Amino acid sequence: MNWLLLDSGKCGAAFNMAMDEALLENVSRLGAPALRFYGWTESGATFGYFQKFSEVESATHLRPLIRRPTGGGIVPHDRDWTYSFTAPPAHDWYELKAEASYRLIHEWIRAAFEKLKIETELAPCCKKTLPGQCFAGYEKFDLLWHGKKIAGAAQRRSKSGLLIQGSVQPPPVPLTRTDWESSMRSAGEEKFGIQLEKAAPDAKILSCTDELARQKYSQDIYNRRR
Repeated sequence: MNWLLLDSGKCGAAFNMAMDEALLENVSRLGAPALRFYGWTESGATFGYFQKFSEVESATHLRPLIRRPTGGGIVPHDRDWTYSFTAPPAHDWYELKAEASYRLIHEWIRAAFEKLKIETELAPCCKKTLPGQCFAGYEKFDLLWHGKKIAGAAQRRSKSGLLIQGSVQPPPVPLTRTDWESSMRSAGEEKFGIQLEKAAPDAKILSCTDELARQKYSQDIYNRRR
């Protein structure tokens, strides 16, 4: 299976959320799933589409606060490694139920850590602590290191395709983001038979990203809508 690999580097918070949505809107036209790695030019936090802004605002000191196009809880972006995955409706991953696609993406990340000699496991069930905060406690099939959650994700399915947005809070071991991204590529090939081909967003995706960033994700009226 040939997938597209995009490496956006460090970008602004509104741009990051806008590009993930732009990829979702355009993935059918691209004709292949896309895996995107990206970072952040500043510390901040994203929060789930259905969360109340007032509760998010009081739960974290990080700013800016940007509402994601996916669900889930508050995710701090001060030291994490972030990625997104998009698949068109015709792809097998789109047909999976939410729990199955959630497990599959974390099995991929677990396999990548295993190649780096770091043992992790999928959470067998839930552990609730602080409500609304993604990395406080864990959900079924989150990725754990020594019992602590280090990877979580949120999803959105629409007629355009499937979007998974994920965050990895790296364990305190000698490891670089470059090491992890390289291991993700090789684990994808070995475990799932995925061939990742480096690509860049085309003009239509960039235009869509710019419009969404300016008119939606950078606007208080959107981020405070609930």
